[in-house]
Amino acid sequence: MNRNILFIAFMLFMYIANAQNGKQKIDGVAVVVGKNIVLDSDIEKFKLELEQKTEGKIKITDCEMLEEIMKQKLLAHHAVIDSVPVNSEAIESEVTRKIDYLAGQLGDAQKVAEYYGFDDEADLRKELFEIQKEQTLIQGKESAIVENLDVTPEEVNNFYQNLVNEDAVPEFGTEIEMAQVVVYVQTPVEEETRIITKLKQYKKEVEEGASFRTKAILYSQDPAVTQQPVYTITKESPFVKEFKEVAFSLEEGEISDPFKTVFGYHIIQVAKIRGQELDVMHILLQPKISNEQLQKTGELLEGIRADVLAGKTTFDEAVKEYSEDKETKNSGGIIINPSTNGTYFELSRLVDAELYKRISNLQKGEISEPFFERTRTGENMFKIILIKDRIEPHKATLSKDYIKIQELTLARKREETINKWVEEKIEDTYINVSDKFKGCEFKSNWVNK
Repeated sequence: MNRNILFIAFMLFMYIANAQNGKQKIDGVAVVVGKNIVLDSDIEKFKLELEQKTEGKIKITDCEMLEEIMKQKLLAHHAVIDSVPVNSEAIESEVTRKIDYLAGQLGDAQKVAEYYGFDDEADLRKELFEIQKEQTLIQGKESAIVENLDVTPEEVNNFYQNLVNEDAVPEFGTEIEMAQVVVYVQTPVEEETRIITKLKQYKKEVEEGASFRTKAILYSQDPAVTQQPVYTITKESPFVKEFKEVAFSLEEGEISDPFKTVFGYHIIQVAKIRGQELDVMHILLQPKISNEQLQKTGELLEGIRADVLAGKTTFDEAVKEYSEDKETKNSGGIIINPSTNGTYFELSRLVDAELYKRISNLQKGEISEPFFERTRTGENMFKIILIKDRIEPHKATLSKDYIKIQELTLARKREETINKWVEEKIEDTYINVSDKFKGCEFKSNWVNK
């Protein structure tokens, strides 16, 4: 069983299973690892999710599945004991990234929340924050265990030769390396002024006796407000930094001045202060973009593309001069694959269906037509994408795929090291496997046989 595939599937499963556990009747406990509980239903859900994600190519027994889950819970348990650090802001950012991805598949964040059995996005965010926090702890503990590991060229060669001997050399699908020029559609100053003036008017009317809750329900462009006008937050809650900073600067009943976040412009009222918790309400307004501004930005990208194709400038020079994406501007516009932290994407695994349509038929050196994109946070932009490299499907070879085979070799070595750590930690960790699973032939001594 490929542990990396299992781990990815495990985390995808946990987003669903943990989210839904709170909505379901509690079932039997399969195992307790430290303070972590695994339910009988978790095992079946995990199996189903794994089979779906691997299109039925990987099948696994209940016992194998439980053992993999127990490993993750053991890592999480000792990560807490060893005080593995977690960065709340980074976790919030990752939660937002995942919700953005899911919203792209289902339509919007509210539909994501409803799909996974939550009343609103706030509840979904809270649950995903805890799940992402556990994932961060697991990854942090794994990193600490394997931090000094490396592999030699001889180990890489031996690993590859074993794959050849076992007729297990992997096939790699079409891969592409992409770079982008991104230009944001600018909001006219007069539109920002209109939004701020409107929010100041709402604030004044509430201070004169109107209901903030009613105005939030009627006018806020946050779709979750109609179902949940009041949010309970702490300093660790998964809200953007600017929102929390303003909220925790207010007294009970006080209303903020208008302020900006990536979502738009807000005003906040603190309804209740309970120690380190706040009950807050907010009104969100998002500036409107004119058709004229959209056309102007689109034409700018068309001109940039034409100049690059005509040889009047290079794509790298266009990135430096025009691109407004902070993450890629200083690297020639190269887009990083968040799953691998490398620069190549397997074409068939692109999660953005619209992007796939625009670039799937482009060859190396070709540039996409300009296209419009609006993020869930309200940012409007136009992009052009350059295919810097395209590698067609092939069976792995040492000469062409040395880096990938090196990564696979290191992954195997890390897996073996973590398994050894698991064997050692089982001995001094409270583990209680239910009678239902004590007959399993686990690889490790989970039941002290």
